[in-house]
Amino acid sequence: MLAFTVTPDWKTAHPGGAIGLLQVSGVDNSRPSPAQEDEKRRLEASLRQQYQGFNRRELLALPVMAAYHAYYRRFDKTYHVLLQLESLLFKGRNLPQVSPLVDANFMAEMEVLTLAASHDAERLQPPLSIDICRPGDRLQQMGGALKEQLPGDMAMRDGLGLACTILYGQDDRSPVTASTTRALYVVYAPGGVDRANVAAHLEALLRTIRLFAPGVVVEGEEILEGDPLRR
Repeated sequence: MLAFTVTPDWKTAHPGGAIGLLQVSGVDNSRPSPAQEDEKRRLEASLRQQYQGFNRRELLALPVMAAYHAYYRRFDKTYHVLLQLESLLFKGRNLPQVSPLVDANFMAEMEVLTLAASHDAERLQPPLSIDICRPGDRLQQMGGALKEQLPGDMAMRDGLGLACTILYGQDDRSPVTASTTRALYVVYAPGGVDRANVAAHLEALLRTIRLFAPGVVVEGEEILEGDPLRR
């Protein structure tokens, strides 16, 4: 598994934060999975039943959602997963179909409400670290736009620079593609999100990946934690 360090700045800026890591290999990501698509429909039906009658205020009262909402509000942003859940619940939209490895993460996000990114592990360059964005940091986003980052946001860096931030997502160097056979998932949890939720996200990922890749190899699984949450 790729080795990570955690910077002191991340621990200081995000007390109580946690990072979940899951690295897998031996996966064919080149074609849709009927079993995964069937599981998407079951998950969508389950979520619509679970949150039937909820409005945004009630969704934001859910403990995990509340923690992310507080994080995003610091930067005057809205939590991506909240918007995706509202789209599913209130607009009747289904979960997207991108590729099995990417879709597994969308499903885990909806199930647990935690946020994660998926990377092609072969495209990341050591050393890797969990850090924060600093003034002047810019990220080449998926699609090619060069985006100025907000200081203090949680970030992942590799040897070539920023690879992902919470607020603006992944770089355009390491996304999962149809040819990816070795993937790294990174769950970003601010203070207030329980370690059990991070573990549940990793568990949901593996459960779904095994639907289309029963022989998947787990190269590593880990939860990195920062300093205790200050009161």
